[in-house]
Amino acid sequence: MTPSDTAMMTQTMRWFGPADPVSLSDIRQAGCTGVVTALHDIPNGAVWPQDAIRARQQLIERAGLRWSVVESVPVHEAIKTAAPGHERYVEQYCESLRNLAACGIDVVTYNFMPVLDWTRTDLGWELPTGARALRFDLDAVAAYDLNILRRPGAESSYDDATLARAAQRFAGMDAAACHTLERTIIAGLPGSEEHFTNADFARALDDYADIDEARLTANLVAFLDVICPVADALGIRMVIHPDDPPFALFGLPRVVSTEAQLSDLFARVPNRSNGLCLCTGSLGVRPDNDLPGMVERLGERIGFLHLRNTASDAPGAFHESEHLVGSVDMFAVVSAVHTLSLREGRSIPVRPDHGHQMLDDLTKTVNPGYSAIGRLRGLAELRGLELAIARQRADADRVA
Repeated sequence: MTPSDTAMMTQTMRWFGPADPVSLSDIRQAGCTGVVTALHDIPNGAVWPQDAIRARQQLIERAGLRWSVVESVPVHEAIKTAAPGHERYVEQYCESLRNLAACGIDVVTYNFMPVLDWTRTDLGWELPTGARALRFDLDAVAAYDLNILRRPGAESSYDDATLARAAQRFAGMDAAACHTLERTIIAGLPGSEEHFTNADFARALDDYADIDEARLTANLVAFLDVICPVADALGIRMVIHPDDPPFALFGLPRVVSTEAQLSDLFARVPNRSNGLCLCTGSLGVRPDNDLPGMVERLGERIGFLHLRNTASDAPGAFHESEHLVGSVDMFAVVSAVHTLSLREGRSIPVRPDHGHQMLDDLTKTVNPGYSAIGRLRGLAELRGLELAIARQRADADRVA
């Protein structure tokens, strides 16, 4: 078979380290060749020591896998706000990159979301099948923001319809429901290194009181102006993860939510190391994001793929649907990725992002979104989809 009629994406799965309920053996049995992971025990802003990187790398290799992508090296909040002394954290970030490069790891994911990483309001929303999915509901966020957090001026962040639904939602919540919602939003989801109390969260929001979209973008550009020359020299591709969800929360600006924002970022920092983690689940929540077109137009910047799907189920709400069914035309996206891979002669690492909790995993303790069987199903579907696209294209070429 020629490259045109075989799968081109490098199949990986995320692993949260030795304490992850999903083992490296599980990941290998799923058909992956690579692992996406990070040193989650190291505090944000601290240098990743080379010996710790090598120890984790060797553990993965002993399982017959490769550490393909770092997800993530977190960006310290002081860098995002350009607080006094943030330059020290930038230099420590550069040192971590040098240590990763010395170990042969050359794709590094990061994000520039203020305060919170990815956000959901329900970690076990039951589907008609009995499986469970992650869900986001803006009404629940508003109910927490207005009535539990009580952020000053929060009312201005929501339209009248959302305010009315949030009031109704909160009126039906008891103390246990309030606590669960609070912990779901601010306790930190898998991969997020920050964990807050309500008081901590309120103080963190205060740090952004004078930071709007333009200033946060300027801070991101200033960070990359230092980081990218180092990454260029090391042969590292930095891939930024989009905002999740891709719109403002708690009055915080979002600067990696649209194609226009990404195109502006790449124009302002044209270094070859300034790249993108294309997350179809994050970007696909916005109907104005043309994902197949983004693969075509931004393709040379794409160094990593998160493939998942979402479906809207109420105003301001979405849940994570099956990988091939939802608001994202996954056939069109994977077709565009296959074309990109052929055009540039490279295989792009991909992971099935999130997955339903289903079958035996319903009785197990799992990281929300990262149970084994749901991701295995997603990976199998995506693998089959890409192979079918590749064979269909090769057959058409032969006929022509």
